[in-house]
Amino acid sequence: MKGKVYLVGAGPGDIGLLTIKGLRCLQKAEVVVYDFHLNAQVLNYINHDAEFIYAGKRGGHHTLTQDEINKILLQKAKEGKIICRLKGGDPFVFGRGGEEAEVLSREGIEFEVVPGVSSAIAAPAYAGIPLTHRLYSSSFAVIPGYEDPSKKESAIEWSKIATGVGTLIFLMAVKNINLITQKLIKNGRSPDTPVAIIRWGTRPDQSTTVGTLKNIGRIIKERDIKPPAVMVVGEVVKLRESLKWYEKKLMFGHRILVTREHLEGFEKLAELGSEIIEFPTIQIVPPESYDELDRSIGKIQAYDWLIFTSRNGVKYFFKRFFEKDKDIRDMKGLKICAIGTKTAKEVKKFGLKIDLIPDEFRAEGLIKAFTPPQPPLAKGEREGVVLKGMRFLLPRAELAREVFPEKIRKLGGEIDVPITYRTIKPESHGKRIRRFLKEGRISIATFTSAATFNNFREIMGKDAEEILKGVSIAVIGPVTAKAVENAGLHVDIIPKEATIDAMVEEIIKWVNKGHVRRINKDDK
Repeated sequence: MKGKVYLVGAGPGDIGLLTIKGLRCLQKAEVVVYDFHLNAQVLNYINHDAEFIYAGKRGGHHTLTQDEINKILLQKAKEGKIICRLKGGDPFVFGRGGEEAEVLSREGIEFEVVPGVSSAIAAPAYAGIPLTHRLYSSSFAVIPGYEDPSKKESAIEWSKIATGVGTLIFLMAVKNINLITQKLIKNGRSPDTPVAIIRWGTRPDQSTTVGTLKNIGRIIKERDIKPPAVMVVGEVVKLRESLKWYEKKLMFGHRILVTREHLEGFEKLAELGSEIIEFPTIQIVPPESYDELDRSIGKIQAYDWLIFTSRNGVKYFFKRFFEKDKDIRDMKGLKICAIGTKTAKEVKKFGLKIDLIPDEFRAEGLIKAFTPPQPPLAKGEREGVVLKGMRFLLPRAELAREVFPEKIRKLGGEIDVPITYRTIKPESHGKRIRRFLKEGRISIATFTSAATFNNFREIMGKDAEEILKGVSIAVIGPVTAKAVENAGLHVDIIPKEATIDAMVEEIIKWVNKGHVRRINKDDK
């Protein structure tokens, strides 16, 4: 059986511009052939059993030639595989998607084209430049900027486009900018025509440089503007000052590193203009043995309190609870305590009521919640057994603090702490993250547990501390902060409450006060 190829446009950089159909194609792909000019975070949505083949081009260096890419698509399709040919922007706008589709068609391979948002459209929009406007331009043209305008047999009819089209968009034009401006001026375009060069459009390191046809080449050289960039020529560029919106977002210019498995809770930072890089350094998995948990579930009615300290604890506890053929009715009379509103929300999904949420979201807060205030102890006097006869069940991670269980036992209570889930270091390499950190392309690194930080250090290698010195470090609580400080690093951001929401709010305050630098250069 022959397979099928999806030619998918991933958009220019902002991961939110990936289409729903493109995402669905990614999720069912068995083979992914992908380019350089796309947001690598897209790959997090792909079935990780898929085969990944990098076919990118950076700085003129081709990892694979176009012929080699074509052969791979044919080979994998003839093996019966579902292939996603993932391209930045749109596959049919200077993406060679047409050439690849022709090869597939000749060989009788089924294919579909999933359009993407082209940088020709998106970059100007994010820079506040509409390509058409009733008062300025009623037409636009997209032109390859990498074609040498000086060659005798140019495919570009400069005499027609120079004055015949309102707005001109050149892709990959930086290297040839002087020749392009000369050709336009020579063929009748006014030297005073406004020009904008938008680098890394739609990304947090987007920068926009504005000039005119007669001086933009000099400006680009003076400021050492490098590809990739989109060039916009036309009167519509004048609208940028009043219409730019992306750069005004509070978190614009910031790329945030998240080292946990899920991005839930960090969405607000993205809404405010930052880019979130997901790089999980822990993976949540079941315990190696269910013996402890099974014994606790078997005597669930013997407990007075069931305490959950995390959403993972809730998920893995109830998964096993129902696998043991238990019923919610078996929990009759059992009181439930949840640390944090997110944990409580997870419990409520099972139709259960929360009896207690401690004010302080860590072990010390639990101790205060379950122990009434005691008068100061006299010298040599021991604590009373105020919890005598009380039985607690605390399903938790494999490695967890003993502060709360020890206190409960000290006060006369009984507590079982079965291992319900554990965290492991995922098999991943940090080459891209290392490069981003070294190049100053990440402004804030977040750690939600000591494990996320310690595993991150292991993945990064011996110079982990050195490459982290250039970023602001945010942690969820004092235990994580201690792990960071033990490595000789400084914690910049720590919330009063040990929750993701509180940490995100603290990050916003930190940025608002100007404590952290942006990763992009100021626009000119």
